[in-house]
Amino acid sequence: MSGKCYIAVDLGASSGRVIVGHVDSGRISLNVVHRFPVTSLVSAGHERWPLSVLIAEVRKGLTKAACAEGELVSLGVDTWGVDYGLTDADGRLLEDPVCYRDRRADGIVERVLETVPADELFRLTGVQILPFNTLYQLMAQRVAGEWPAKAARLLMMPDLIHHDLCGSLTGEVTMASTTQLTAAATRQWANELFDRLDLPIAMMPELVQPGVRLGQLRPNVREALALPDMAIVAPATHDTASAVAGAPIADGWAYLSSGTWSLLGVETEAPVLTDAVREARLTNECGTEGRNRLLKHIAGMWILESCRKTWAAQGASLGFDALNRAIASVPARRAFILPDDSRFFNPPEMLGAISTFLQESDQSVPTDHGGYARVILESLALRYASVVEAIERVTGRSIVGIRIIGGGSQNRFLNQATADATGREVRTGPVEATALGNVIVQAIADGCFGSVGEARVAVARDTGGDIYEPVESEAWAEARTRYARLEREWGR
Repeated sequence: MSGKCYIAVDLGASSGRVIVGHVDSGRISLNVVHRFPVTSLVSAGHERWPLSVLIAEVRKGLTKAACAEGELVSLGVDTWGVDYGLTDADGRLLEDPVCYRDRRADGIVERVLETVPADELFRLTGVQILPFNTLYQLMAQRVAGEWPAKAARLLMMPDLIHHDLCGSLTGEVTMASTTQLTAAATRQWANELFDRLDLPIAMMPELVQPGVRLGQLRPNVREALALPDMAIVAPATHDTASAVAGAPIADGWAYLSSGTWSLLGVETEAPVLTDAVREARLTNECGTEGRNRLLKHIAGMWILESCRKTWAAQGASLGFDALNRAIASVPARRAFILPDDSRFFNPPEMLGAISTFLQESDQSVPTDHGGYARVILESLALRYASVVEAIERVTGRSIVGIRIIGGGSQNRFLNQATADATGREVRTGPVEATALGNVIVQAIADGCFGSVGEARVAVARDTGGDIYEPVESEAWAEARTRYARLEREWGR
């Protein structure tokens, strides 16, 4: 096989993939060579990511990738945002990274805002206040006195994997922009913020742009995995930034990266730092080629997946086809939750959290699997509609359609509900948009494409996907009204 190959390591907060991207004559094809679960464990008093397990799975996937046909040129790693690990001066990890769903940062937001008011913090960073952002995790660790004695460097999750592969101790701007520790104007660490909050700026890594070569694969790793001598290249290391790079987004369209989280937004030329954006709780994150991603973090398939785990433990293992049949058997638009309510973030039992919310808000509680699934997915669709309206309001730009990418784009019920709730055309795919974006950045660095825009043309040509048009307009308009009332009365 002719052409060049680039390895994308894509770690999500529930699953990981090692994917070989083959680029030939301006076309990109992907081959998933290894999939594995990504799960957190409770250790040393916190919910943590077992890094050695993740690295072992990555290496297992790289061994499989070594058998790919074509010239293996480089590899790069992307992951979810905000989580980090601390290393000593030689890059040795001192403790497993704490998971963003751990509750160690409870109450820390208020403490930060006493020193740096919310409006000032937003003008500086452009980032939505979320209690799991790296800023609050760092503050929580400092306040609790949990700094390891030899801590010398902070590395985000993809940086830790890159370090294992090539010894790099650098960071990358798209991932750094998720931390709420960088200045929106410069996309570099906000020194003033570190000073005011007494956080350790000296531990923060140098930041590079997507496409920068971080080093060569360590000889011992290369030999152990039977890989050729190849470069480690920083993709857009935040998975959503990679996903957006791999999405064929047309002018006037929003993107919706659908997975454990839903990230709904638009690309802009620069960060949008108005009071209206802050009040809408939108965020600005760095994209490829200097673009800005104005978006909203929305609880995604996590809520439904948590329920499915409970059902499986009770003996009802429901695949998506069975779940869709169950959904079709119950009435539509009976009750809604607010997916971003903190009670759904990491409750002891998700079904109980949903039932309690519905009871407290005087709505009917489902009696079967399909009823719960319909409540969750219709609520997500209505939340998307609310966010689309907010983005249009603060930007003055009309959104004519939504491109849904990622694993959640395979949920046909949610895709149709999103079209119905938003009143806009929905197009789906690619499913592996994150890996595509990762490969695209590596291929650009290697000279195979001139820009992300050029690569997107290739993606659009080869992406099939489905198209969903809105139906039942009057029924969904009534649902939007009820949902808006729920947001006013119960939103926090």
